[in-house]
Amino acid sequence: MKILIADDSRVMRQIVVRTLRQAGFGGHDIVEAENGRQALELAAQETPDLILSDWNMPEMNGIDLLINLRAMGSQITFGFVTSEGSDEMRQKANAAGASFLIAKPFNAETFADALAAVGITS
Repeated sequence: MKILIADDSRVMRQIVVRTLRQAGFGGHDIVEAENGRQALELAAQETPDLILSDWNMPEMNGIDLLINLRAMGSQITFGFVTSEGSDEMRQKANAAGASFLIAKPFNAETFADALAAVGITS
């Protein structure tokens, strides 16, 4: 499985990768993007099975990334990993086609549960 992680913070991308490994997803290919625009390009080039995206990023935010992917016909499983987990944001994410939203702080169990709920197992 190929996983694309989009976050403008290099440290946060590393934390997400580490947490995925702790959740049992260590053997998968990881591709990283610094913003939504780069993630959109990489999604077309790399054809990931899963995208984990921050909400707030420069150049293109996560919700615009998701909207663009869906407009292009992409059905890649998409989840947000963000510090903002309000009901309004969750509704917006669901309406745009996100499979889940993981709010920070998170742990390996949070990731395992969210991914299992959408049929992704390690």
